[in-house]
Parts: sequence; C-alpha cells; structure tokens
Amino acid sequence: MKKVIEEHLEFPDHIQQLLPQIDFSDTFSTTNHVDNVQRIAQLIFDNPPKWVMILFLIRNTMVRLLGLKTNLPDDYNTEYKVGGYMGFFRIYGIKENELILGMDDSHLNFRAVISKGTETHYNIKTSTLVEFNNKLGKIYMTLIKPFHKWVVKRLVKKAYRAI
Repeated sequence: MKKVIEEHLEFPDHIQQLLPQIDFSDTFSTTNHVDNVQRIAQLIFDNPPKWVMILFLIRNTMVRLLGLKTNLPDDYNTEYKVGGYMGFFRIYGIKENELILGMDDSHLNFRAVISKGTETHYNIKTSTLVEFNNKLGKIYMTLIKPFHKWVVKRLVKKAYRAI
C-alpha cells in the first residue's frame, strides 16, 4: 500500500463555502488511526524537511519583489485555537476531526483542510483550495503547482501511521 495517494474529491458544502470561488483544488490522503487531527497537522506542517525550507526561501525571495506576503503577521501565535497559527498558516476552524488552515494575500486566498475519517485506509484527507484574486494569482499557481504537489505529498507522508 502506498503511504500517500492523490484523490479528486467532491467537497461537502461546508468545505466548498470556505472560499467564494474555488479555482484550484487537490487532495492528498494517507492513513493514520493513531493520532488526533491536531497531532496529524503537526506531523504534516511542523519541522518541514530542509529542502522544503530552501524552496520557501527561494519562493519568498522571488515574490517579495511582487509585494506578496513573506513575513509572519503581527498577530502570529502558536496557540491551537481559531486565530492561532500552525506553521505559516492561520487557523480558521477547529472541529474534532477537521482542521481548517489558510492564508489570504493580494494574489490568491487558500485554505488547507485536514480531515480524519473512519475509512480503513487513506482516512486522512489533506485538501488545498485556492481562489485567485487576480491574474497574478492564476499565473502564480500555474508556476508553483508542480512544486506544490511535490511538497504537499511529501509533507502528508510524514503523518502516515501503519494500521
């Protein structure tokens, strides 16, 4: 069994309503019946590999010239509550088996939804939803999409726990 698969999901209404429009989405799934959704998110987003940090450094250096956000916001805190942050991402919603993270910027808004289901395999779904705010958002996503998929797949793999 693979540790991570990419799926194409139909999102429930409450997920589709996270952004006014969804211009891009993807979902990567893994298996973990051991940890709660908070711990799973920490496994995914905390302590990224050095190569991921290097990619973010390159990204931030390039997009800073375009006026996109590259610094942590003034209200940054690591409390596990709505309004806190996990890694670089603001916490927008917390449920027992679902965590909604994201960020809004001038070029695009995105949400990452981590949900834990009861399926025997691939019960952890990590979905990315993106809304383009302008042409720059569409161009940006086109350029980073291959990197995004590569990075997210490897980060989600960190949450895998064998049954």
